[in-house]
Amino acid sequence: MKHSILALILLLTLIAQPAAAQAPQAPAMPAEYAAVLQSLGRQGDFKDNVLKVNIPRSDLKVVVDGVATPTPFGFGGWVAMTKGQGMEVLMGDLVLTESEVNPVMSALLDNGIDVTALHNHFFFDTPRMFFMHVHAHGSAADLAGKLQPALALIGKSAQSETASGRAISGTLTTDALAKIIGTAGEQNSAVYKITIGRPDIAMKEMGATINARMGLNTWAAFYGTDTDAVVAGDIAMLSAEVTPVLKALRANGINVVAIHHHMTGTTPDVFFLHYWGKGAADKLATGVKAAIDKTGPARK
Repeated sequence: MKHSILALILLLTLIAQPAAAQAPQAPAMPAEYAAVLQSLGRQGDFKDNVLKVNIPRSDLKVVVDGVATPTPFGFGGWVAMTKGQGMEVLMGDLVLTESEVNPVMSALLDNGIDVTALHNHFFFDTPRMFFMHVHAHGSAADLAGKLQPALALIGKSAQSETASGRAISGTLTTDALAKIIGTAGEQNSAVYKITIGRPDIAMKEMGATINARMGLNTWAAFYGTDTDAVVAGDIAMLSAEVTPVLKALRANGINVVAIHHHMTGTTPDVFFLHYWGKGAADKLATGVKAAIDKTGPARK
């Protein structure tokens, strides 16, 4: 009887081993990236060979077009690093108030960090928010040291402009939004965000793949309820896609806020379009989907 029990345990162990071996495991964060998070005093994660450092503006209360918007709706700044040939490639997007723009820019430039773009993502926002894209090469530790003086200037002064805005109570039927867009998203607080990469655009820099986590992506953030929602987002486009995307958004009643570049010196040229809409969530998602369908190799 004892031998039978031992044999059964051995058999069950052998059966379980293949399943355990096949279970996906998150890649371990390289030690130099963990050191970056520690030195900057920030949180982040490591996926798809990219370290993403979170720099959210949770210190601000931003009202857009009369709506009090949560930080994840479009005010989560970040920097990202990935390994190139003998060095790290850094890209990022810092979220700044009007008074922070030039002090932060000077701190970046004085420490060898390039500024590749500065622009708005919203209309009718209080306080006025600006988005600064950054770029650099070097070792992980060196880049962290160069970033620190600029990051130390962010969020250190009290918010000078305030406005009253309505918060939207309730929830979204996120499965329905994912079905319309064709891609599942992630829930972050009251915001449902869908991110779509552009793997059809083979962008490299110093041997590093510039992927969705490095900023080459399209996204849509939804907040509100099924009948009372807002959407904001960004569409990554090749030059031939710009006008079709514009037409699709406007035909569906979604406002275009900005068209610009985020990166410099990359091939091919990629343009980014920011948009904003209010209304029923399914109608907004349908409009966003119509624009997304104008991008990529299978564009309609």
